[in-house]
Amino acid sequence: MNQTDLADTLQTKLMSVYQQKLRSRLQDKYQRLSEGLSNHGDSTRLNEIYTELYITEGGSGEVNNEHEVRQIETVSRRPETQETPINCNDIFKPSPGQDKPIRTVLTKGVAGIGKTVSVQKFILDWTEGKANQDVHFIFPLPFRELNLIQKHLSLVDLLNHLHTETKELKSADYEDYKVMFIFDGLDECRLRLDFQNSRSLSDVTESASVDVLLTNLIKGNLLPSALLWITSRPAAANQIPPECVHQVTEVRGFNDPQKEEYFRKRINDLSLAERVVTHIRSSRSLFIMCHIPVFCWISAAVLERMMGKAESAEIPKTLTQMFTHFLIFQTKLKTQKYDGKYEIDPDQARKTILSLGKLAFEQLEKGNLIFYEEDLKESGIDVREVSVYSGVCTQIFREESGLQLGKVFSFVHLSIQEFLAALFKLLSFSEQNTGLKNEFRSPMISLLKREVDKALQSENGHWDLFLRFLLGLSLESNQTLLQGVLRKTVSSSDINQETAAYIKQKIRENPSPEKSINLFHCLNELNDRSLEQEVQTYLSRTGYNRLSGVSLSAAQWSALVFVLLNSEEALDEFLLRKYDRSEECLLRLLPVIKASRKIDLYRCGITQKGWSALISALRSNPSHLTELNLSCNTPGDSGVKLLSALLEDPHCKLKKLQLWRCGIGEEGCAALISALRSNPSHLTELDLSLNKPGDSGVKLLSALLEDPHCKLEKLW
Repeated sequence: MNQTDLADTLQTKLMSVYQQKLRSRLQDKYQRLSEGLSNHGDSTRLNEIYTELYITEGGSGEVNNEHEVRQIETVSRRPETQETPINCNDIFKPSPGQDKPIRTVLTKGVAGIGKTVSVQKFILDWTEGKANQDVHFIFPLPFRELNLIQKHLSLVDLLNHLHTETKELKSADYEDYKVMFIFDGLDECRLRLDFQNSRSLSDVTESASVDVLLTNLIKGNLLPSALLWITSRPAAANQIPPECVHQVTEVRGFNDPQKEEYFRKRINDLSLAERVVTHIRSSRSLFIMCHIPVFCWISAAVLERMMGKAESAEIPKTLTQMFTHFLIFQTKLKTQKYDGKYEIDPDQARKTILSLGKLAFEQLEKGNLIFYEEDLKESGIDVREVSVYSGVCTQIFREESGLQLGKVFSFVHLSIQEFLAALFKLLSFSEQNTGLKNEFRSPMISLLKREVDKALQSENGHWDLFLRFLLGLSLESNQTLLQGVLRKTVSSSDINQETAAYIKQKIRENPSPEKSINLFHCLNELNDRSLEQEVQTYLSRTGYNRLSGVSLSAAQWSALVFVLLNSEEALDEFLLRKYDRSEECLLRLLPVIKASRKIDLYRCGITQKGWSALISALRSNPSHLTELNLSCNTPGDSGVKLLSALLEDPHCKLKKLQLWRCGIGEEGCAALISALRSNPSHLTELDLSLNKPGDSGVKLLSALLEDPHCKLEKLW
C-alpha cells in the first residue's frame, strides 16, 4: 500500500470516528420527545408517535400571510385529495419523472403542526442507520440558536462551535463528503437575510457574519454540493428566493381519522376516549383546531380530566373555555370547587400570569414566538426567577434545553401566547393597570369595540384569535372560572349583548369572507348564534331553490356562508340550484364554491361579471376541484378563455368538465384545446356538445385525442 492509499484509508477511518461521535450525540438528543414542553413531564419515544408529512400542492413556495387558524380552517374544508404522503426521509428524492437533483428543500407548516418533530425524526433515522446513509454528516443549525451568535466567524468555525465532534475535519472534507445542513425555524430568524446585497463568499474558512454565511450557503456559493433543509411557518417562507428552493413540502397536521386515533392512544380508558372524541366532533371550532397536534394535546389534557370525573363544571365547547380550563389545571390554580383549597398562593399565581401575559402581548405585537433574555427583561421578568414562572405554569412557559450559546424561552404554542395576551388585556383593564398606557381608562365596551376594529383592519388576520379569546374572556361565566386570577368580574350580559350587536353591524358592512367568518367565531365565543339560526330556517327546507323569493340581508348571506363552510357534511358537491339559480347567490356563495370538490352551476344565468368572479375564485384554489358543470350558461369565447387559464394551471386536477350549450365558437374552442395540451394529464371527460367549434375546432380536438399524454376517455 503506497502512501496515498494509506492516507486515504486513515482519513476514511477518522471520518468514520467523527461521524459516529456526531451520530451518538444527535441520537441522544432526538430519540425522545416531551409533548407540550421540553423540561417537564413524561417523554415518549419519537418512533412511537411520529406522523408523516405530505407533499405540498403549491410547489412554488408562495407566501401565505393569513393568520394560521384561517389556514387551518381552509385545510379542514379541503376535501380529501389524491396527494401522495411522503416519508420525511424521502424529501430529497426527486418525484417520478423529475431528473434534476434536489439541493434545497423548504418545508412549510403552521405553528405547532410538527415541523421540528419531522426534523427530529429525519435526524434520528439517520443516526440509527435507517435512512439517508449516503449522507456522511448532518448538521442541525436551528435559527433560535444562530440568532445568538454576534461575532464574525467562518463556516468551519461555526460548525466547530456548535458540533465539536467534527472539529478535526479539514476544510476540504466538507466538499469531499456529502454534508447536510438543517435550518429549523426560519420564522424565528432575527438575522437580516439580504440575498440581493450580501457579499459573495465561497471559502469555508473565510470569516463573515452569520447572515452572510447563511445567504451564501442557501444561494449555493458556499458548498454547492451540500444539501439544505429549511423549515418555516408559511408567512416567513418568502424570505428564501424561489430560485434557491428545489422542493417544497408541507406538514399538514392530523387529518380527521388521525385526530380520533390520537385521542384513543392518548387516553387509556377506551370508553372515555370515545366520549372525548364525540364531544370534540360536536364543536366544529374545536374539531378544526385539532388539525394541530399541540391542540389535541391541550384538549386531551382538559377533557380527560373533566369528563373522567363526575364534575359539575360545564364541559368546554369553545376555544376560550378550553384554554381557560387548561390554564387553571396547568397553573395548579384549583378553585375551592375542585378540592376545597388552593395548591399555590393565588396572589403569586396572578402575578406570574400577569407577567407572562405582558410578555405574551408585547411579543405578539412584534410577531415573536421565541424570546431571549433581553425580551424577558423588557417585560419586567427577572431571568433568575424563570424557574418560578415555569414552575407555576409547568406546561405553558418553557426554557429550551440543550442549547450551547444561551437561553431561549417560548410558550408551548402560539395559541397559548394569544390566549395569555388576551387575558393580560383583561387583567390590565380589571386592575386599571398602567402597563398599557391610558387606553384601559375607557369603559369595557369601548375596549372590546376597539379590538374588533383592530382585528378587522389587519389584512392577514394577525389579531383574529386574540380577539376571539378576548371576547370569550369577557363572558362572566369564563371570568368566574378565573376567580383566583381576576379579583372582580369586569363584564356583564348588557356589555356582551352590545358587543354582539356591534359585531353584527360589522358583518352587515360586508367585510371579506375570511373576516366575516372570524366575526361569526367571535359571536360563538359570546354564545350568540342568532344569525346562524335565522338562515338554518331556510337550509332546513328540502329540494331545490330553497332561497328563491327570499331577500337575505348582507349579514344573513355571511351567516349562510359560515354555516355551510362549518357544517358537518363534507363540501363534496356544490349545487347552486339547491339554493337559488341567481347570479347574486353565485357571487355571495363563492367562498363555499371555492372550498368544494364538485361544482354544478347548470343553467344559472351567469353573466360576464359572474363568470370572471367564479374563475378568479377557482384559480385561487385549483388543486382539489375535480368536477365542474357550467352547461347552459353563455360565457361565449371570452369566458372560455378565462376558463382556459384555470385549466392550464399545473396545479389544476380537474377530471370532468361539462360545457354543453355554452355558445363556444372556434376561438373559444382553440383556447380550450391549447390549455388542455399544456396540462393534459388529468381531464378524462369533456362535454362540448351543442356548441359551434367549426371545422378548425374539430381538427384541434382530433389532434388532442391523438396526443399520447391526453387522458380523455369520454368526449361529447
